[in-house]
Amino acid sequence: MTPQIETDEHKALRAAVATLGAKYGRDYITRTIAEGRPPTELWQEAGKLGYLGVNLPEEHGGGGGGITELSIVLEELGAAGSPLLMLVVSPAICGTVISRFGTEDQKRTWLPGLADGSLLMAFGITEPDAGSNSHRITTTARKDGADWLLTGRKVFISGVDMADAVLIVGRTSDARTGRLKPCLFIVPTDAEGFHKHPIDMELNAAEKQFELVLDDVRLPADALVGDEDAGLLQLFAGLNPERIMTAAFAIGMGRYALSKAIEYARDRTVWKTPIGAHQAIAHPLAQAHIDLELARLMMQKAAHLYDAGDDVGAGEAANMAKYAAGEACVRAVDQAVHTLGGNGLTREFGLASLITAARVARIAPVSREMILNYVSHQTLGLPKSY
Repeated sequence: MTPQIETDEHKALRAAVATLGAKYGRDYITRTIAEGRPPTELWQEAGKLGYLGVNLPEEHGGGGGGITELSIVLEELGAAGSPLLMLVVSPAICGTVISRFGTEDQKRTWLPGLADGSLLMAFGITEPDAGSNSHRITTTARKDGADWLLTGRKVFISGVDMADAVLIVGRTSDARTGRLKPCLFIVPTDAEGFHKHPIDMELNAAEKQFELVLDDVRLPADALVGDEDAGLLQLFAGLNPERIMTAAFAIGMGRYALSKAIEYARDRTVWKTPIGAHQAIAHPLAQAHIDLELARLMMQKAAHLYDAGDDVGAGEAANMAKYAAGEACVRAVDQAVHTLGGNGLTREFGLASLITAARVARIAPVSREMILNYVSHQTLGLPKSY
């Protein structure tokens, strides 16, 4: 059975992270965005306190927990207005893949640094012409003696300017079938032939997005993570945590926006009573809260299944959690802005910028439509149209 009530340890972790988040808050993130820099101070302090690596193995400097614990960290930081997007990428995707499939040398090299925040790894899967179809990935790796040569392009890769390396999804040729199969490579960001270009985004975020060009990047044999023939298994070992953590990101953001709207509705008086006393204001906020709580339950289920080793069950639940959280977040942010009226669009209250940010959870890392396709085909057994 999936536990639906958090343990005392989880409650203590949630409270401790909430305290850290409150120390920084939305003003800190807004300031880093204005200064065009990453949230380094918060990242480093979270690392020192053990929050960044709470999901990684204890023998490699982590907390020995799982995605359940890491999702609590991200949700609470988001609820305080200071989410760390790279939590989705560095410890959740890259750290998980390396801890599950990496060699002992890769684990010793990367996991302690990912756990304490002294090292950071980005993740590169999306390509300009592939979209949501991972089978169309054209980044390829070919053998050159004992080395690999990696060539291709990636887009919308978060935090490359902060990263020491990028875990790149490429494809290699299967000698038996001639078909291309997915494989994962650790690519240092200072490698020759590795080029990054910032993407000009309307989205205001502390973490920048990049296009990558890989021009015959030469990698040693041990840059390959895991078994060359187990690419899809290894890939989805990272993608399920990505969806769960995206849900945590969205739930945290929705909670933050909702808390600001509730505070405003309690105090703002236009006639004789605070506007929160009117059902036209109160009911939509109550519904937003319910939606966020329901999304959290699905996120907790997905995290529990993943941590228990049920990759198939976690895949379904992680997609549902991401869908539910994205929808709940967008509705919560929209209702929060609407509750504040004109004030909801001012810089003073800082909610308007979340309108764009909230939509990220609907679009990335996979669109809500592709999740509906997944549920239609995998869960309901309906035929495909593609």
